[in-house]
Amino acid sequence: MFRLSNNLIGILNFLTFVLSIPILAVGIWLAHNGSTDCEKFLDKPFIILGAFLMLVSLAGLIGACCRVTWLLWIYLFVMFILIVLVFCFTIFAFVVTNKGAGDALSGKGYKEYRLGNYSNWLQKRVTNTKNWNKIKSCLIDSEACQQINGGQNETLEEFYKESLTPIQSGCCKPLDTCGFTYENATVWTGSTNSTEPDCNLWSNDQKVLCYNCSTCKAGVLQTIKGDWKKAAIVNIIFLIFLIIVYSVGCCAFRNNREDNAYPRKRSHHW
Repeated sequence: MFRLSNNLIGILNFLTFVLSIPILAVGIWLAHNGSTDCEKFLDKPFIILGAFLMLVSLAGLIGACCRVTWLLWIYLFVMFILIVLVFCFTIFAFVVTNKGAGDALSGKGYKEYRLGNYSNWLQKRVTNTKNWNKIKSCLIDSEACQQINGGQNETLEEFYKESLTPIQSGCCKPLDTCGFTYENATVWTGSTNSTEPDCNLWSNDQKVLCYNCSTCKAGVLQTIKGDWKKAAIVNIIFLIFLIIVYSVGCCAFRNNREDNAYPRKRSHHW
């Protein structure tokens, strides 16, 4: 009879193998059918993640259920590296997202965000032209600016009461200090005497708006900051799960070694 730890590792890795199939399929579909840069940007991560889960789960499944000790050793080694990486990423996520916050505006329901308030590492990710073009493509595809509640029909007073997301605040409108005249949520007219570079980058073209502004990049970083903090909490739970699986895997590995050694002991006795 298989021992409990071998059965548990086998079941867990079978479920992981089944999960890897749709992940890999999505990556392959995006690679061949992705119509935008945003979609194509996601294909490689999906393919790599799907292939990784498939190979590791197969190693764990065969190693535990067929008692192939060397495969189970590889599985445990990869799991150990994964635990270390998840732990390091969790610490890193807390460190790089420690800085940065929005500036509250008097009488406004939204905040404005400044790029210089965030960590240098995050700033470098969005100031890289190649990276930003991909991010900008995703922002335009998401139509975040068109999703502002009042849209074309709200007054300036109603707009000021809007609870805009960091991306909507940074990418969909000019800075308040620019002094533009409000027409609707994404159309602002007039000239500015401001020395703020972002004011000169504003455009009423719905595919341009303030997507090239530093405030837009800051809005993206504020969103990433919130997402990463949530991800770090999830990572802690995932890390605990990985450690439990790793411990069970070590028991299965020990079982394999004992089972493989037993026939030799019996043969030597006879």
